[in-house]
Amino acid sequence: MKRLVIVSLSTLLLGLSQTTMAAGCIKGAMIGSVAGHVAGHHAIAGAVAGCVIGHHLAAKAKEEQRYGHS
Repeated sequence: MKRLVIVSLSTLLLGLSQTTMAAGCIKGAMIGSVAGHVAGHHAIAGAVAGCVIGHHLAAKAKEEQRYGHS
């Protein structure tokens, strides 16, 4: 549990310094780290996967917003 808190806070602090480049990464990393921890103590792998997925979804939403698709 302590490691999960450290990973989550580290991800948050890292993300706050680069918010423009990490759209969606922070939220995805936090959710992914919790899911990875619950799924078998793989919080770091979950955080990485969550960051990648969160960034992809944020970029996709921004692209749809740019062209007015719903």
